[in-house]
Amino acid sequence: MTRIAAAIVLTLVFAGTAQASTTQCLTRQSGVSISFGFSIGKSFTETELNAFNLMRLRRMGVDATRAEMWGGCIRAFVRKPGGGEEMQFFHPDTFERVQ
Repeated sequence: MTRIAAAIVLTLVFAGTAQASTTQCLTRQSGVSISFGFSIGKSFTETELNAFNLMRLRRMGVDATRAEMWGGCIRAFVRKPGGGEEMQFFHPDTFERVQ
């Protein structure tokens, strides 16, 4: 019974965290945004977009091992200095870390 209750509590905690970060990623950041409706060639695949986001995060100094779009955010798995990894979320337009 205790295991079931613990599993439910953990699920609710992680679901709340995901919703909070998704909300922050879907809102527009302040500043100027310019976009054009012209493209040449095909769109990026999901794999190509993930590779681009990972490269961009690494160039910013984030020690990420992989990145993917998740709920409107970029979810990156980042190495911790003491070992292991943690999930961090970034805004897809500005690459700012969101909580």
